[in-house]
Amino acid sequence: MIDMNNFLRFQIHGGADHGGGIAETVASLLAFLEGLLYKEPNEIFVSILPGIASIDNIHPLLVHFPIAFLSAFFVLDLVGTLAKKEQWRSVAGWFLYLGTIAAAFTVTAGFIAAGSVEHGGNVHEIMERHEHFGVSVLSLAAVLSVWRLLSRGLIQGVANGLFLLLSAVLCVLMSLGADLGGLMVYKYGVAVEAVPVPEGGYTHEHNHAEAIKPKPEAEHAPEAEHEHEDIQPAPAEHNHVHADGHSHEHKHTH
Repeated sequence: MIDMNNFLRFQIHGGADHGGGIAETVASLLAFLEGLLYKEPNEIFVSILPGIASIDNIHPLLVHFPIAFLSAFFVLDLVGTLAKKEQWRSVAGWFLYLGTIAAAFTVTAGFIAAGSVEHGGNVHEIMERHEHFGVSVLSLAAVLSVWRLLSRGLIQGVANGLFLLLSAVLCVLMSLGADLGGLMVYKYGVAVEAVPVPEGGYTHEHNHAEAIKPKPEAEHAPEAEHEHEDIQPAPAEHNHVHADGHSHEHKHTH
């Protein structure tokens, strides 16, 4: 059975952590793809998307989309207003609509998740506040979307200032809700199947300084000696021919 870690290895610094470099990561990817040919459809799904296959609900998967879309909407709309770029604001409007649709699916999945995961009383209050923030984000995003559609994207003057203010409030509410979601997962472990970590477990660290660390001076010693070695020139030879026809050879050594 092909290990999913071999498939993911090529995505992390070219496989540098495993010492194989690009060649080994490409070989691992090809081996993974070849292994899929011998699997059943449900096994292929688990191999390609092990994270989705292991979660009880898709709420954690969906939350990234409204955060990305609505954040991009606010930044583009603000910059487009300040720079007087109508095209930027037009693109921002589409991000707003997509973010609103994504928020609707995310909130719906969140309510389903709240009723399906086990949690204690110390988490219940946090979860309710998280839900309130989610509903507030969806409601405000829907209001802004309708406003934008009715004005055909041509909100100007004071009205546009109020629109941007509400957009900023939308991003603040979204950030607060995301913070509570992270608190439930990373501190209280809601819907998380914890894996015991042995003492002295592996920590993913990179020391890029090692890659450019100069070689010890000892390794350069022979080369240095070679550079300062005195090279003796070959003896010079001179051949003198006298008028009487006799020749004499002289060697001069320096």
